Amino acid sequence: MSDPMHDRGEHYLTTPKAEPFLERLLFNNRALILIGFFVLTLFLGYNAAKIQPDASFERMIPLEHPYIVNMLDHRNDLENLGNFVRIAVAVEDGDIFNPEYMETLKQITDEMFYLNGVDRSGLKSLWTSNVRWVEVTEQGFQGGTVIPDNYDGSRDSLEKLRQNVLRSNEVGRLISDNFRSTVVYAPLYEKNPETGEALDYAEFSRQLEEKIRSKYEGQNPEISIHIVGFAKKVGDLIEGIGSIAWFAGITILLTTLLLFWYSRCIAGTLVPVFTSIIAVFWQLGALKLLGYGLDPYSVLVPFLVFAIGISHGVQIVNAMAVESAKGFDAVTSARLAFRALYIPGMLALISDAMGFLTLVFIEIDVIRDLAVAAGLGVAFVIVTNLVLHVLIMSYIGISKGGVRHVQNHGEKEDRKWRIMSYFSHPGVAPISLLIAVIGLGLGMYYKQDLKVGDLDQGAPELRADSRYNKDNAFIIDNYSTSADVLVVMVKTPEEQCTQYNVLRAMDSLQWELQNTPGVQGSVSLADVSKLVTKALNEGNWKWFEISRNQTIINASIRDAPSGLINTSCDLTPVLVFLEDHKAETLQTVIERTEAFAQANSNEEHTFLLAAGNAGIEAATNEVISGAKDIMLLLVYSVVSLLCFLTFRSLRAVACIVIPLGLTSILCEAIMAMSGIGIKVATLPVIALGVGIGVDYGIYIYSKLEHFLLEGKTLQEAYYETLRSTGKAVIFTGVTLGLGVVTWIFSPIKFQADMGFLLFFMFLWNMVGAIWLLPALARFLLRPDKMLAKARAAAKSR
Repeated sequence: MSDPMHDRGEHYLTTPKAEPFLERLLFNNRALILIGFFVLTLFLGYNAAKIQPDASFERMIPLEHPYIVNMLDHRNDLENLGNFVRIAVAVEDGDIFNPEYMETLKQITDEMFYLNGVDRSGLKSLWTSNVRWVEVTEQGFQGGTVIPDNYDGSRDSLEKLRQNVLRSNEVGRLISDNFRSTVVYAPLYEKNPETGEALDYAEFSRQLEEKIRSKYEGQNPEISIHIVGFAKKVGDLIEGIGSIAWFAGITILLTTLLLFWYSRCIAGTLVPVFTSIIAVFWQLGALKLLGYGLDPYSVLVPFLVFAIGISHGVQIVNAMAVESAKGFDAVTSARLAFRALYIPGMLALISDAMGFLTLVFIEIDVIRDLAVAAGLGVAFVIVTNLVLHVLIMSYIGISKGGVRHVQNHGEKEDRKWRIMSYFSHPGVAPISLLIAVIGLGLGMYYKQDLKVGDLDQGAPELRADSRYNKDNAFIIDNYSTSADVLVVMVKTPEEQCTQYNVLRAMDSLQWELQNTPGVQGSVSLADVSKLVTKALNEGNWKWFEISRNQTIINASIRDAPSGLINTSCDLTPVLVFLEDHKAETLQTVIERTEAFAQANSNEEHTFLLAAGNAGIEAATNEVISGAKDIMLLLVYSVVSLLCFLTFRSLRAVACIVIPLGLTSILCEAIMAMSGIGIKVATLPVIALGVGIGVDYGIYIYSKLEHFLLEGKTLQEAYYETLRSTGKAVIFTGVTLGLGVVTWIFSPIKFQADMGFLLFFMFLWNMVGAIWLLPALARFLLRPDKMLAKARAAAKSR
């Protein structure tokens, strides 16, 4: 005997108007499609297993920025002042003038010389021949290598070494101010000049730990090693990626437990988790096939893909449970759920993907990589959660426990939804809008303090108590010349870089910058000329000036260091040592330098910005500052356009987008109050938060509109929306928020920052959709007119 409810469902599903073509295509070929998905999963999963962490110096900088263009155009004329490591070898007791220390320093220098990736011609330490001392005597200049020719570790040779060090002008640079440590400076190749292979930062960092730190600290407990530089920072970030597996496991476990509590159905719990993980495997496999790796910034994207998959999976489980509670079988429930959700689901996911892809317009390759990874992931979620998930559930169905859970919600939960439905009440909605306006005002006020760039010393991507930041603090405390170097390039006609007017202009720039807050000091060819001219005149300080006599100038710079003059004498740098690379410091120094360059560049000499790690940071900050507002404009434009194309109503667009805008402003205010700057690591969070948050508004609005068109009042329509879609939205927001909040315990600081910000955006976007959207609908949708229209249409039928 047939089931009348089942028969009614079958009749409804076979009605031509009710059954979309896409639904027929999928459900009439379920087995074939699942077999295809199985094969695709094996193929992409195999490639996903081979993906490796990846990092590149050039991919993390804005290659199209004028500063970086200038730096790369003249990279062969300058020492590598952007990508280097500094290894401070410190002695715990006494000073560096003892044979054991010097022997250890020699061995470390030799180890660094043979490490792959080191530019050996630029390697510097007390044991390299390019570190020299010079003095003036009655017979003229004398000089030599800092290490005496006959050095044998004896007391006399150590005393000779001490004298050479004091005459070398390296105190504060390679030798600490307290003579208890020295630096091995190693510039790096981005690509091996012989093989063309890119530098493997993870492997390079591992070798620094094994061959330098562990080896020599283990051999001699009186020695401590401190390593800083871009390569070491990236290496430590990649090392920290290993801990992400633990957070992935915690997120999946927590999500699974909450899903089961929500659905009371094993299939409704495991299938969305399974399909979301499949989307991650597809994403990683596709990235591998496209030649991408996982850099320290995009490695968090799989988390977001999983979160987006769960977000939409919950809606499907909820819709199927509601249909199953009405008595429909598994296939019918799956088809009805698909029919109800595929349009809002596809709209939400396409909005996510397009929002992420707006990051492609930011001229930093690592952010573009993140955009591609996120866009691909969302594209796969469309397939795995709107197709694979539904087809699997059409075979398994919602369990009896899950159906009973839906049927037995009880009056208590209904009262809860009834109370929340008052968000759309004519007396409550104005209060909600007033609160939103107050929140907007507070957000606009506090976000004024939001900075672009780093707000802390060292590597803000890592914890303040991380090994790297402790090493950086050691070098700051013990050396007078900072690791944060801004290089201003002075371009002249060939063989004209030593002319008086050129040196004089450089000297004026140095005077300007040395009186600028945040600048420790500076070095240029002008300093060499003044120092040697003074020395040639019995050390009389009256001669510490740039001579107008070109012959004297030529004599004074004859033995200038190679890093201060190129072979064709058409480029010479001014090295500016900064106290730190905080956003405020960089902005002040760059503004002063730009103003000076604009006022003093001419046919004889042109000041070009900028090289050095501080120059790169400044260029990155400028790109991010200029891109932030454009990115947000593009994200909201794309989301608004897609919402308009779907709902054909500007009022609907406003209901969905205004809560998102409020969340973005409040997020920026929280960043400012928490001391989190906008930089490479945090800029994508704003776009990602908007992209994921729009899902909530789309699901709520589409269901609300459906009930309004059925002829219900706004409050009644919203009550029904809360009972069906609203509870899934609330559950999703809370679950995703709890999933990412665990990131705050990560050893990687920027992951902790992203977790904190995404936690806020997930929850507040959910609150905006549940609380603010119905209040906006009360004033924007004109529900009374919609009700009258719906009732008139029903009466005419």
